[in-house]
Amino acid sequence: MSEEKRASFSGSIGFVLAAAGSAVGLGNLWRFPYLAAQNGGGLFLVIYLFLLVTFGFTLLLTEVAIGRRTRNSPLRAYGALHPRWRWIGFFAVLVPFMILPYYCAIGGWVMKYCAVFLTGQGMAATENGFFTGFITGTAEPLSYMALFLVLTVFVVYRGVNEGIERISRILMPLLILIVIAISAFSLTFSYDDGTVTRTGLDGLRVYLVPDWENLTWAGFTKAVLDAMGQLFFSISVAMGIMIAYGAYAGDSSNLFRSVGQIQFFDTFVAVLAGVMTIVPLYAVMGREGMNASGPSLLFISLPKMFEFMGRAGDFLGAAFFLMVFFAALTSSISIMEAVVSSIIEGFGMERKKAALLEGVVAFVLGAVVCLGYNALYFELPLPNGGTGQVLDLMDYVSNGVLMPIVAIGTCLLVGWAAGPEVVIREATKNGEVFRRQTMYVVMIRYIAPVLLGLLFLQSLGFFR
Repeated sequence: MSEEKRASFSGSIGFVLAAAGSAVGLGNLWRFPYLAAQNGGGLFLVIYLFLLVTFGFTLLLTEVAIGRRTRNSPLRAYGALHPRWRWIGFFAVLVPFMILPYYCAIGGWVMKYCAVFLTGQGMAATENGFFTGFITGTAEPLSYMALFLVLTVFVVYRGVNEGIERISRILMPLLILIVIAISAFSLTFSYDDGTVTRTGLDGLRVYLVPDWENLTWAGFTKAVLDAMGQLFFSISVAMGIMIAYGAYAGDSSNLFRSVGQIQFFDTFVAVLAGVMTIVPLYAVMGREGMNASGPSLLFISLPKMFEFMGRAGDFLGAAFFLMVFFAALTSSISIMEAVVSSIIEGFGMERKKAALLEGVVAFVLGAVVCLGYNALYFELPLPNGGTGQVLDLMDYVSNGVLMPIVAIGTCLLVGWAAGPEVVIREATKNGEVFRRQTMYVVMIRYIAPVLLGLLFLQSLGFFR
């Protein structure tokens, strides 16, 4: 373990790009645009940004500071602050352990669509039943899942500097460039079916301008809960990831600046994801096109939109799914690193063996996820009102139950058991000025636990 404790990112840029790569994932691309479109557009963005600089800042700074202060994996970091709270570490590792298999299954779906569009077969993806036919198969989904997992294992296997930091320095700038290029193109798009003409700018107006006329108290409350839920999942807290990456951050790094940069990258991509998806979908399909979310948005609605673009659609589709692949891979790497670093520390195993072991376990569970759409298919009512099978069940338990428990436990540990001074001292040890210190203390002790409690109750079905 001594070698792992010495491992660190080469500088603040490496840390920020790796952490931002974790935060920028599939949730930004298929959940944020939908929630923004369904919750008043600009109103949702205002609420989200307010929560970002208060609620999000508090949770993100706390986990990064815990990681750097303890120099421990998620498994032991909480216990290092207070022995009676070591149980949080177990749940913090269980979350990414559960997420990695189904995230790789979805990453395999992304790779399939990348292959389809890159080989000029994008028209096939627009056919009715293409996506369903693919995921209900056996060999193909398993093969793509395995390939995506192998890429993830390879990067984590190579370590912090040669693996995680190096790939982040390459993929994150490429991802940002592709996001900007596709967003710019989306604004120039127009659609005319002979009876109505809609442009990308019309879609942008619907996406960004608040709909004050139809705003109700119930609608405002829903927008707040949705924005809070999206932010909580988007910034990769309560998953052990930011503690693992914080442990690799240099002592001279300015944590306030780093956290701000991570939040900026994450929000920048999330907002532009709406420009890439909601704007052209509105132009082609009107309000109906804005109702898609999750896998149906990426794998059904958007391919149909690319079909309307003619020859440009093949090129744009290839660029889009390549960008989604980059986002999924950097997030998958961070998810696996949270587990691997804990295996290394908890069992004294060297990195390469730990990465291979976790890779094998993730493959077995990932295979179960893939088979959940055919041989192992079932439908199970979930407390939040949804109905799911293997993937949905794993997602619900990890995201809807365990993550709020970890986050609430973290707030109680830092807010009361160990004291906010633990984070404050770590964040200001190089002479930095904590301008939001009063807000931080109030948030970590009182407001954040309450907000997280509401999210937990919502996942249990108390708010629908």
